Amino acid sequence: MFPESSTGYSYEDCQATADWLLSQTAVRPLVGIVCGSGLGGLADALKDQVAFNYRDIPNFPQSTVHGHAGRLVFGTLKGRPCVCMQGRFHLYEGYPIQKITMPMRIFKLLGVETVILTNAAGGLNQDYKVGDIMIIKDHLNMPGFAGNNPLAGPNEERFGVRFPCMSDAYDRELQQLALDVGSELGFSDFLREGVYCVLGGPSFETIAECRMLHKLGADAVGMSTVHEVIVARHCGMRVFALSLITNKAVMDYDSEEKANHEEVLQTGKQRAEQLERLVSTIITRLEHNNNFA
Repeated sequence: MFPESSTGYSYEDCQATADWLLSQTAVRPLVGIVCGSGLGGLADALKDQVAFNYRDIPNFPQSTVHGHAGRLVFGTLKGRPCVCMQGRFHLYEGYPIQKITMPMRIFKLLGVETVILTNAAGGLNQDYKVGDIMIIKDHLNMPGFAGNNPLAGPNEERFGVRFPCMSDAYDRELQQLALDVGSELGFSDFLREGVYCVLGGPSFETIAECRMLHKLGADAVGMSTVHEVIVARHCGMRVFALSLITNKAVMDYDSEEKANHEEVLQTGKQRAEQLERLVSTIITRLEHNNNFA
């Protein structure tokens, strides 16, 4: 078995990175945000920003995807201290799954209590339209079925237990809060709730795969988020996640449609502002739910 310290993401490595960041900024974040493809604008909304390029942070992975900026931004959103990942890491970039999820453990060591994740996803549910925002209520972890789970290997008890529960992975109070806030903002006609399925990527799904996933109960499909959720829950943070439906999965052989990344980024631009308003309003309400008590 490999010695954990040699991997670059042991407890000590995460602690060293967190300590370095805390020494560079006065912000003590209670909320951690992860921005999906084309949704990095959330970080730009932070006041009193202190930003770090991933490449300058000790032990931090680096993003290789267009539409993912590769910066960690500290600041406040309506007075709430936050840290925001502008650009995330994916299995298809070739990273070990532990490296992809390492930022969640750093969030924990920075003092984060609630994690909000966003992603761009393909709609499998036939009622979904491009531009819909889906509150994730549960997930299907396909790489996990194949044994690729971020918690595989020696368990680090200082983060959490060997066999963490996932039936409550997505915080139900936060889902309800999002529905209430969405309704107040007038977003109800494009706000959905559903199940997100993660695949390894980078190739988009075949028609047969889309049909299969839909039959299994997935409403949307993408290449991120789930690994981070598992690690965030393992170390005791509350989780809320949103998918922006940027394209409809192709479900029949007569269709001329083709999934492409440009379409994903374009939809992100159009709906991003509303998604940012939704998230920032949720963050301002967290306090009223005694989440930080």
